Amino acid sequence: MHKWQLDRPLAVFDIESTGINPRADRIIELAIIKIMPKGNKETHTFRCRPDIPIPPESTAIHGITDQDVANEPLFSAIAPDVYRLLENCDLGGYNIIRFDVPILIEEFLRASIRFNLEGRRLIDAQRIFHKREPRDLKAALAFYCDELFLEGHHAEADALATVRVLEGQFERYHDLPRNLDDLDKYCDLRDPSWVDRDGKLRWTNREITINFGKKKGEKVSDLARQDPGYLKWILKGDFASDTKAIVTKILEGKRIDPVGTALGDQLAAIKDIDLETP
Repeated sequence: MHKWQLDRPLAVFDIESTGINPRADRIIELAIIKIMPKGNKETHTFRCRPDIPIPPESTAIHGITDQDVANEPLFSAIAPDVYRLLENCDLGGYNIIRFDVPILIEEFLRASIRFNLEGRRLIDAQRIFHKREPRDLKAALAFYCDELFLEGHHAEADALATVRVLEGQFERYHDLPRNLDDLDKYCDLRDPSWVDRDGKLRWTNREITINFGKKKGEKVSDLARQDPGYLKWILKGDFASDTKAIVTKILEGKRIDPVGTALGDQLAAIKDIDLETP
């Protein structure tokens, strides 16, 4: 008996990429398992060469280097084949709603192909997981501490429950970092290419670039010389204090070199930075 009832193919796919920003990053590897209504399966795997370098932080996760894909085609070359393969298919995967589908759509757009989701059903195993296994504080207290949470949504009770959960996590996971610097990096979900905490600025080939809007991809150092008015607009706009501090330093002619991937490491590269100065 089939685990599901299919009235058309379900394409379960996964993507390895240069990073975790669907708009700015590129696909390196794409695997599609196409499940037919009768239960038979087809497996298709593609590798492609991104038009940007693969950061070491990403290679550490999926093991793919620039050299590994140096002779592979660009995604635009395989895009027609991928499009035909996914035609008239529903889509499945893990976290595809937040990442895999958006980055796939962006890559198709760069290849001048409009990948339409209209009429497609999206089956996300992560959403099912989170709905079936709640990830709120009440569930965490029950899982790690075997305790019922009866005083939810009161600040003190929530804070005390969180302390108990943290204690329970350290008891359960003996390899969890004990040093707070390492624990901070462990909890950091930011894209390692981001310079500021909101991702408005991005490292590209060791240069800080704009990561939004009409100037996306342009070097901030070039803008400081050629279009300082744009950077001054950032300083007057609704941007985070660290974004403004970094832009200010570059406008002052100071160079910022990448130091690490965590926010604290990035900011450590900026000498005498004042995050409260707009």
